[in-house]
Amino acid sequence: MKNKQTNTWCSGFGKDYTDRCKKTPDQYDELYTSLYGITRTKLNKDFIGNIDRSAKILEVGTNVGSQLKLLSRMGFRNLYGIELQFYPIKISQFKYYGISLLQGSAFDIPFKDNAFDIVFTTGVLIHIDPDLLPLVLKEIYRCTRRYIWGLEFYNENLLEIPYRGKNKMMWKADYVAIYQDCFPDLNMIKKKNYKYLENDNNNDCMFLLEKPNG
Repeated sequence: MKNKQTNTWCSGFGKDYTDRCKKTPDQYDELYTSLYGITRTKLNKDFIGNIDRSAKILEVGTNVGSQLKLLSRMGFRNLYGIELQFYPIKISQFKYYGISLLQGSAFDIPFKDNAFDIVFTTGVLIHIDPDLLPLVLKEIYRCTRRYIWGLEFYNENLLEIPYRGKNKMMWKADYVAIYQDCFPDLNMIKKKNYKYLENDNNNDCMFLLEKPNG
């Protein structure tokens, strides 16, 4: 499914994003520490540290796969990702072995129903047009047999914010509430907001939701 956002990400704009953000796992831990005072590794352990390491996990919107590499360091060994652009996938092939990445869209995830134990996003839902967001959430819900995990910008009400000089490219929202509006059967396992150390007006939300009978 093509739309303004997917077309923009598949252009040089998306390549520039990858070049800016192709951080190593250690660099991501440093970034999260500078933002929240806690590493991404610690966040991962707090939310899914008790999950069996044989769990099959899919990341939607991987960029070069560094978030998956952090999970690999925790001992998870069935790791998959999809990424809209080919460019970061090409880069990742030379960086991380043992992680399977495919080019694909969040609007049409190329896996069967209930294929994964966990499907997750990090800073991906914020770039989906709110009118189209339910289509992406439906795909995530379809592909997970148990958990939906995420870390996204948070705002109580939907709020569009400019992104690198472009409109209609980023939104803050209560993504947990949107998930549960779309799928009332989802159970809240854990949710926590993390304020930015240097900006009290910004905070992100990490959440773990569970399908019934998962």
